[in-house]
Amino acid sequence: MLPRARYLGAAGAVALVSGLLTAGAPTVAATVSVQPAAIRSQLASQTQPPTEAQCVTSFTVPCYDPAQIETAYNEKPLFAHGITGRGQTIVIVDAFGSPTIKSDLGTFDKQFGLPAPPSFRIIQPAGAVGPYDPSTMSGWAGETTLDVEWSHSIAPGASILLVETPVAETEGTAGFPQIVEAENYVVDHHLGQVISQSFGATEGTFPAPRSIFELRSAYINAFQHHVTVLASSGDTGATGYSNVAGTLYYTHPAVSWPASDPLVTGVGGTQLSLNAAGQRTAPDRVWNDTYNKPLQEVFFGNAGPNPLAGGGGKSAVFSRPPYQNGVANVTGNARGVPDVSMSAACSGLVVTYDSFGGAPAGWYVTCGTSEASPLFAGVVALADQVAGHSLGLINPALYALKAERAPGLVPVTTGNNTVSFTQNGKSYTVHGSSASPGYSTVAGVGTVDAALFVPELARAAGGGRW
Repeated sequence: MLPRARYLGAAGAVALVSGLLTAGAPTVAATVSVQPAAIRSQLASQTQPPTEAQCVTSFTVPCYDPAQIETAYNEKPLFAHGITGRGQTIVIVDAFGSPTIKSDLGTFDKQFGLPAPPSFRIIQPAGAVGPYDPSTMSGWAGETTLDVEWSHSIAPGASILLVETPVAETEGTAGFPQIVEAENYVVDHHLGQVISQSFGATEGTFPAPRSIFELRSAYINAFQHHVTVLASSGDTGATGYSNVAGTLYYTHPAVSWPASDPLVTGVGGTQLSLNAAGQRTAPDRVWNDTYNKPLQEVFFGNAGPNPLAGGGGKSAVFSRPPYQNGVANVTGNARGVPDVSMSAACSGLVVTYDSFGGAPAGWYVTCGTSEASPLFAGVVALADQVAGHSLGLINPALYALKAERAPGLVPVTTGNNTVSFTQNGKSYTVHGSSASPGYSTVAGVGTVDAALFVPELARAAGGGRW
């Protein structure tokens, strides 16, 4: 992940599971690094969140607050009818967590007029997390802050369960066993309806496909218990990290797991263009800031290009699941990812508040598909409330809704996730996918108008009993 910068101023279950467990081509042996998908920049103020104008001045791009995002996704009609996620629990999974997340959420809520969640619990079912060490834990603390604050913004009536794990992924499969153990605990004890994961590891960095298959028990368990599982598609566009440090990229297309898992809903990234009221000034497009030179200077300290775009493409591990048969012309025989997309662009930042240490307490700006996953988790919680039960695996419903052109799914028709970079003295371009009115392996089935989409998803998903 990038260092933080500072702004100082201002189907039937058996048949479907069988179809979703089919492996494809083997992957390249290497090490693996799972990383939070959020990219964080600098403090706008220690006392007040930045205004849009201040963000443009400091970062060259606007930043958005909860009211703007709620308006952009047309949530107000749902809120007016009491659809706020009431009775549901959003599960956030992060290594280490944040030692100040409860108070930080309180500050965030007070600033933006949000109610406190009905319940906010923190558990560590895979082992106790050690004392907070900013040198190793601050990145995950920032990730936790984004996940909690923005899932709550979308579903302010939902409870939050933060699941902290004691081992961060560094190489091989270290860290994932603890994540799997923790998520199985959540599912076995019926602790939540939707799980959001803002982390991932490039498929090709696992020693072999079986390494991934051996880590899937929580997703199979979630499927069988009708729990929805989401994952961010990544922030390096059509490529992915090829080393543990996150300093090298594959020079060919690659996607990340668990977003590529057929039992997981992969959430990609879009760029919003909003006015102060949250109304769109342009249609959403695929997030790609790779070639945005002024913004590259802000995040990388050079004009780039450096990969900075929503992940997506075709899995090298999983074959096409049954629910993607209708988009086989796009995915071929492979699992395509993402399935749906939400706001993630660094050219449309969101604000967070944190005080966990390692940097001054205050208001930060954030971006990445790590934003998109908790946003969509909030949408799923709203649909769970409408349905009166958890929806489980929603992917079949998403593709069915797309096929019937149901209201609420909004096409993302412009942009791509092609990225370029210089590595070991050579320049590379990894060509990705382009958005289209139909399904694409860069925006999935599109993005959502929540007021229309939520009841349609509740209807189509049928409780996840496929």
